[in-house]
Amino acid sequence: MPEEMMRRLMIEVRNIKELPKELRPYERFLAKGALALSDLELLAIILRTGTLGSNALALAEEVLKFHKGYQGLEGLLHLSFTQLMEIKGIGQVKAAQLKCIAELSRRIAKTIAQKRLSFKHPQTIASYYMEDMRHREQEVLLCVMLDTQNSFLGEVEISKGTVNASLISAREIFLSALRHQAVNIVLLHNHPSGNPAPSDEDIEVTKNIRSAGDLLGIKLLDHIIIGNQKYISFCEEGILSL
Repeated sequence: MPEEMMRRLMIEVRNIKELPKELRPYERFLAKGALALSDLELLAIILRTGTLGSNALALAEEVLKFHKGYQGLEGLLHLSFTQLMEIKGIGQVKAAQLKCIAELSRRIAKTIAQKRLSFKHPQTIASYYMEDMRHREQEVLLCVMLDTQNSFLGEVEISKGTVNASLISAREIFLSALRHQAVNIVLLHNHPSGNPAPSDEDIEVTKNIRSAGDLLGIKLLDHIIIGNQKYISFCEEGILSL
């Protein structure tokens, strides 16, 4: 039987117990392990039950397609607790479970990236902050503060919203840097569109901050823009040397 036809059959039965054992998600997990299961089956196991007249697979499909902008598991990461409860069959408990799973996935990815983190290498910085920033609905500007050895001293969210010269002042950034006795800083912000290409405003803000830092003896090492699994480093692109 073709895969899509099989998937529809599994979704359309009223109760998963009506399926042959070899097609039930939990039994397939026990027999073949999690790697053999689709996103739909994994989510169905977590949800456990469906709604009156439909099974957990059908409910899982509704969750995966509910977000209009992001389909599949990425949509789950963008759905709020309240939005999840708009789905028929998702109450507080299931919504809480789904949000906790999304948060666990983010923390797992960050923990793995932390092992390779080096503030001398933009790729490792971008990897470490990727899951924190790429799913944000608004632009967020983050300042990471470092000592003379480029060891981490702290981080501060400077702004939320459009990152431009009229909203961001170098004063806010360097007051935070001075409080942490930072010698070097790295700026990061996200582009919710997923495209990390810098705008003219991004470049203007960066130049203003670099100039202010030079006067204070605090060096701007890099400005990294986070997109959807992509990043741009001003240092790597040579923009900071302009």
